Amino acid sequence: MHDHERAARQSLIDHCRAMNASGLSLHKSGNASLRWGAGLLITPTGRAYDRLQPEDIVYLEADGTCPPGQLIPSSEWRFHVDILAAFPDMNAVVHVHSTHATALACLGQGIPAFHYMVAVAGGTHIPCADYATFGTAALSDNVLRALDGGLRACLMANHGQVATGRTLAEAYALAEEVENLARQYLLARSLGPTRDLPPEEMALVLEKFKYYGQQRGTERA
Repeated sequence: MHDHERAARQSLIDHCRAMNASGLSLHKSGNASLRWGAGLLITPTGRAYDRLQPEDIVYLEADGTCPPGQLIPSSEWRFHVDILAAFPDMNAVVHVHSTHATALACLGQGIPAFHYMVAVAGGTHIPCADYATFGTAALSDNVLRALDGGLRACLMANHGQVATGRTLAEAYALAEEVENLARQYLLARSLGPTRDLPPEEMALVLEKFKYYGQQRGTERA
Protein backbone atom coordinates (compact mmCIF):
# COMPACT_ATOMS: atom_id res chain seq x y z
CA MET A 1 0.00 0.00 0.00
CA HIS A 2 1.48 3.35 -1.06
CA ASP A 3 1.75 6.20 1.43
CA HIS A 4 -0.86 8.25 -0.44
CA GLU A 5 -3.45 5.50 -0.19
CA ARG A 6 -2.59 4.81 3.44
CA ALA A 7 -3.12 8.50 4.21
CA ALA A 8 -6.52 8.45 2.46
CA ARG A 9 -7.59 5.41 4.44
CA GLN A 10 -6.39 7.00 7.67
CA SER A 11 -8.33 10.15 6.84
CA LEU A 12 -11.54 8.10 6.62
CA ILE A 13 -10.78 6.61 10.02
CA ASP A 14 -9.97 10.01 11.52
CA HIS A 15 -13.21 11.54 10.27
CA CYS A 16 -15.25 8.62 11.61
CA ARG A 17 -13.55 8.96 14.98
CA ALA A 18 -14.43 12.65 14.86
CA MET A 19 -18.08 11.62 14.28
CA ASN A 20 -17.97 9.71 17.55
CA ALA A 21 -16.16 12.45 19.45
CA SER A 22 -18.58 15.16 18.28
CA GLY A 23 -21.70 13.05 18.75
CA LEU A 24 -22.63 13.13 15.07
CA SER A 25 -22.81 9.33 15.27
CA LEU A 26 -22.28 7.03 18.22
CA HIS A 27 -20.34 3.77 18.51
CA LYS A 28 -20.39 1.85 15.19
CA SER A 29 -23.14 3.86 13.48
CA GLY A 30 -22.54 6.06 10.46
CA ASN A 31 -20.12 5.52 7.60
CA ALA A 32 -17.97 7.41 5.12
CA SER A 33 -16.49 6.92 1.68
CA LEU A 34 -13.94 8.58 -0.57
CA ARG A 35 -13.56 8.34 -4.33
CA TRP A 36 -10.38 6.41 -5.10
CA GLY A 37 -9.13 5.69 -8.60
CA ALA A 38 -11.86 3.96 -10.58
CA GLY A 39 -13.73 3.02 -7.39
CA LEU A 40 -14.00 4.15 -3.79
CA LEU A 41 -12.72 3.52 -0.29
CA ILE A 42 -15.40 2.92 2.35
CA THR A 43 -15.55 2.05 6.03
CA PRO A 44 -16.30 -1.59 6.93
CA THR A 45 -19.50 -2.72 8.59
CA GLY A 46 -19.80 -3.36 12.31
CA ARG A 47 -16.32 -2.22 13.34
CA ALA A 48 -15.60 0.23 16.16
CA TYR A 49 -13.86 3.26 14.69
CA ASP A 50 -11.37 3.56 17.53
CA ARG A 51 -9.97 0.17 16.55
CA LEU A 52 -9.83 0.58 12.79
CA GLN A 53 -6.54 0.39 10.95
CA PRO A 54 -5.89 1.59 7.37
CA GLU A 55 -5.89 -2.04 6.20
CA ASP A 56 -9.48 -2.40 7.43
CA ILE A 57 -10.86 0.18 5.00
CA VAL A 58 -12.58 -1.53 2.06
CA TYR A 59 -12.00 -0.80 -1.62
CA LEU A 60 -15.02 -1.16 -3.92
CA GLU A 61 -15.12 -1.09 -7.69
CA ALA A 62 -17.29 1.59 -9.29
CA ASP A 63 -20.12 -0.94 -9.74
CA GLY A 64 -19.99 -1.92 -6.06
CA THR A 65 -18.02 -5.13 -6.56
CA CYS A 66 -15.87 -5.92 -3.54
CA PRO A 67 -12.56 -7.58 -4.47
CA PRO A 68 -11.86 -10.66 -2.28
CA GLY A 69 -9.68 -10.69 0.79
CA GLN A 70 -11.20 -7.63 2.47
CA LEU A 71 -13.62 -6.95 5.30
CA ILE A 72 -17.32 -6.61 4.48
CA PRO A 73 -18.10 -3.00 3.47
CA SER A 74 -20.62 -0.78 5.21
CA SER A 75 -24.18 -2.02 4.85
CA GLU A 76 -24.94 1.33 3.18
CA TRP A 77 -22.38 0.86 0.40
CA ARG A 78 -25.08 1.09 -2.27
CA PHE A 79 -25.92 4.73 -1.80
CA HIS A 80 -22.23 5.62 -1.47
CA VAL A 81 -21.54 3.96 -4.83
CA ASP A 82 -24.63 5.47 -6.44
CA ILE A 83 -24.04 9.01 -5.15
CA LEU A 84 -20.46 9.08 -6.39
CA ALA A 85 -21.60 7.74 -9.77
CA ALA A 86 -24.42 10.28 -10.06
CA PHE A 87 -22.37 13.29 -8.95
CA PRO A 88 -18.90 13.16 -10.54
CA ASP A 89 -17.98 16.52 -8.98
CA MET A 90 -18.41 15.05 -5.50
CA ASN A 91 -15.63 12.85 -4.11
CA ALA A 92 -16.79 11.99 -0.60
CA VAL A 93 -19.93 10.88 1.23
CA VAL A 94 -20.59 11.05 4.98
CA HIS A 95 -23.62 9.37 6.56
CA VAL A 96 -24.49 9.96 10.22
CA HIS A 97 -27.34 9.49 12.68
CA SER A 98 -26.95 12.92 14.27
CA THR A 99 -29.51 13.65 16.98
CA HIS A 100 -31.48 16.63 15.69
CA ALA A 101 -31.35 15.78 12.00
CA THR A 102 -32.54 12.27 12.83
CA ALA A 103 -35.31 13.58 15.11
CA LEU A 104 -36.59 15.74 12.27
CA ALA A 105 -36.23 12.85 9.81
CA CYS A 106 -38.35 10.71 12.13
CA LEU A 107 -41.14 13.22 11.52
CA GLY A 108 -40.62 12.68 7.79
CA GLN A 109 -39.73 16.34 7.40
CA GLY A 110 -36.86 18.18 5.79
CA ILE A 111 -35.44 21.60 6.66
CA PRO A 112 -37.16 24.54 4.93
CA ALA A 113 -35.63 27.95 4.23
CA PHE A 114 -35.99 29.16 7.82
CA HIS A 115 -32.36 30.39 7.71
CA TYR A 116 -30.26 31.45 4.73
CA MET A 117 -27.55 28.92 5.66
CA VAL A 118 -29.87 26.15 4.46
CA ALA A 119 -28.45 27.05 1.04
CA VAL A 120 -25.11 25.54 2.09
CA ALA A 121 -26.56 22.20 0.95
CA GLY A 122 -26.97 23.54 -2.57
CA GLY A 123 -30.69 24.34 -2.71
CA THR A 124 -33.55 26.32 -1.23
CA HIS A 125 -34.31 23.59 1.31
CA ILE A 126 -32.86 20.34 2.63
CA PRO A 127 -35.30 17.54 1.73
CA CYS A 128 -36.05 14.32 3.55
CA ALA A 129 -35.68 11.15 1.49
CA ASP A 130 -38.51 8.64 1.81
CA TYR A 131 -37.96 5.70 4.12
CA ALA A 132 -36.68 2.34 2.94
CA THR A 133 -34.88 -0.45 4.81
CA PHE A 134 -31.22 0.29 5.43
CA GLY A 135 -28.75 -1.19 2.98
CA THR A 136 -31.29 -1.65 0.18
CA ALA A 137 -31.34 -0.45 -3.40
CA ALA A 138 -34.69 1.17 -2.60
CA LEU A 139 -33.04 3.37 0.03
CA SER A 140 -30.31 4.36 -2.41
CA ASP A 141 -32.95 5.26 -5.01
CA ASN A 142 -34.79 7.40 -2.45
CA VAL A 143 -31.61 9.23 -1.46
CA LEU A 144 -30.71 9.93 -5.09
CA ARG A 145 -34.22 11.22 -5.71
CA ALA A 146 -33.91 13.59 -2.75
CA LEU A 147 -30.54 14.87 -4.00
CA ASP A 148 -31.82 15.39 -7.55
CA GLY A 149 -31.06 18.83 -8.89
CA GLY A 150 -27.59 19.04 -7.44
CA LEU A 151 -28.36 19.09 -3.73
CA ARG A 152 -25.41 18.09 -1.57
CA ALA A 153 -27.24 16.78 1.50
CA CYS A 154 -30.56 15.36 2.62
CA LEU A 155 -32.24 13.85 5.62
CA MET A 156 -33.32 10.21 5.50
CA ALA A 157 -36.73 9.38 6.97
CA ASN A 158 -36.57 7.40 10.23
CA HIS A 159 -32.83 7.05 9.75
CA GLY A 160 -30.40 10.00 9.68
CA GLN A 161 -28.71 12.25 7.14
CA VAL A 162 -26.21 12.06 4.30
CA ALA A 163 -23.82 14.78 3.12
CA THR A 164 -21.44 14.97 0.17
CA GLY A 165 -18.39 17.03 -0.67
CA ARG A 166 -15.52 17.58 -3.04
CA THR A 167 -13.31 16.42 -0.19
CA LEU A 168 -13.90 14.30 2.88
CA ALA A 169 -13.40 17.34 5.11
CA GLU A 170 -16.02 19.24 3.11
CA ALA A 171 -18.58 16.41 3.37
CA TYR A 172 -17.95 16.11 7.10
CA ALA A 173 -18.32 19.87 7.61
CA LEU A 174 -21.61 19.82 5.70
CA ALA A 175 -22.92 17.01 7.91
CA GLU A 176 -22.07 19.18 10.93
CA GLU A 177 -23.86 22.14 9.35
CA VAL A 178 -26.98 20.10 8.57
CA GLU A 179 -27.09 18.89 12.16
CA ASN A 180 -26.74 22.44 13.46
CA LEU A 181 -29.49 23.69 11.14
CA ALA A 182 -31.79 20.86 12.25
CA ARG A 183 -31.15 21.79 15.89
CA GLN A 184 -31.87 25.47 15.24
CA TYR A 185 -35.00 24.64 13.26
CA LEU A 186 -36.42 22.37 15.94
CA LEU A 187 -35.66 24.99 18.60
CA ALA A 188 -37.32 27.74 16.57
CA ARG A 189 -40.37 25.57 15.93
CA SER A 190 -40.73 24.89 19.64
CA LEU A 191 -41.33 28.62 20.06
CA GLY A 192 -43.72 29.01 17.13
CA PRO A 193 -43.96 28.85 13.33
CA THR A 194 -40.79 29.80 11.48
CA ARG A 195 -40.70 32.78 9.11
CA ASP A 196 -39.23 31.06 6.08
CA LEU A 197 -37.33 33.03 3.46
CA PRO A 198 -39.00 33.39 0.03
CA PRO A 199 -37.63 31.50 -2.99
CA GLU A 200 -36.24 34.67 -4.58
CA GLU A 201 -34.15 35.41 -1.50
CA MET A 202 -32.79 31.87 -1.37
CA ALA A 203 -31.94 32.11 -5.07
CA LEU A 204 -29.94 35.25 -4.30
CA VAL A 205 -28.16 33.51 -1.41
CA LEU A 206 -27.29 30.54 -3.63
CA GLU A 207 -25.78 32.91 -6.18
CA LYS A 208 -23.76 34.73 -3.53
CA PHE A 209 -22.52 31.42 -2.12
CA LYS A 210 -20.83 30.73 -5.46
CA TYR A 211 -18.37 33.52 -4.67
CA TYR A 212 -18.20 33.23 -0.88
CA GLY A 213 -14.81 33.09 0.84
CA GLN A 214 -11.49 33.02 -1.01
CA GLN A 215 -12.68 31.26 -4.16
CA ARG A 216 -12.14 34.12 -6.64
CA GLY A 217 -8.59 35.07 -5.75
CA THR A 218 -9.63 38.75 -5.65
CA GLU A 219 -8.88 39.54 -2.01
CA ARG A 220 -7.44 43.00 -1.48
CA ALA A 221 -4.84 44.20 1.00
